[in-house]
Amino acid sequence: MSSPAVVPIWHPKLWAAHALGLACVVVATLLGLWQLDSWQHAREVEAMDLTSQAPVPLEDLLGSDDPFPGAVVGHPVDAAGVWVPEGTVYISGRESDGADGYWVVTPLAIDGSGDPAIPVVRGWVADPAEAPAAPTGPGEVTGWLQPAEGTGAVDEDRTDDVIPQLRVADVIQHVDQDLYSGYIVSEDPVGAPEPATLEQLPEAGTFTALRNLLYAIEWWIFGLFAVFIWWRYVRDVTHPEPDEEGEDRSVTDRSVGSPT
Repeated sequence: MSSPAVVPIWHPKLWAAHALGLACVVVATLLGLWQLDSWQHAREVEAMDLTSQAPVPLEDLLGSDDPFPGAVVGHPVDAAGVWVPEGTVYISGRESDGADGYWVVTPLAIDGSGDPAIPVVRGWVADPAEAPAAPTGPGEVTGWLQPAEGTGAVDEDRTDDVIPQLRVADVIQHVDQDLYSGYIVSEDPVGAPEPATLEQLPEAGTFTALRNLLYAIEWWIFGLFAVFIWWRYVRDVTHPEPDEEGEDRSVTDRSVGSPT
């Protein structure tokens, strides 16, 4: 039984395998580095405390059509416009001194009544039925800029003005204009019994930033798997094993064909 011929690793028939393997490794490495960078950036943003910075105009940090920039979470802003009282909603699950309550949120149309509006947390109430009437006409507010929430809470009753999270997709159902991708927590109560505070924000998901790190590891594992598949294929092609079964079968065929 003769051994099959050995194919050099740089034989042209292996060039496609080399190229595919290299491409998989490069793509997996770059995607892993991208996710790692996202994880590091999220940790840096979380460590920043911008709440004591001087207020700046809202337009300097966030445009009406812009995605929310993570680097400005908590930065104080000034905003002016026209109140949209019919868009008032109440965000449940907000505690104050151990008591359950609601955020009172009314959109403020920046620059005019028909322009895009940003939801403003005007204050805190123990019961929506006890909330004062929403303000009307021109208004100004100074407060902390926050990204729209995504706690995953489900609105069990869409017929009322109480919602479980301050999510743009929920608030926009109560207004007739576009909304900004974030909201403002007013430093001082605006027509509300008590001020809202950043301590009343829902806790951020523990694994929000960790998810990016796990994705990075997942991509690198995929790259290692691609290397393993490439190595197995190249090994099988360059060092094929003798086909013992085929050899045995040929011997059997010769025996059958020989005269008795």
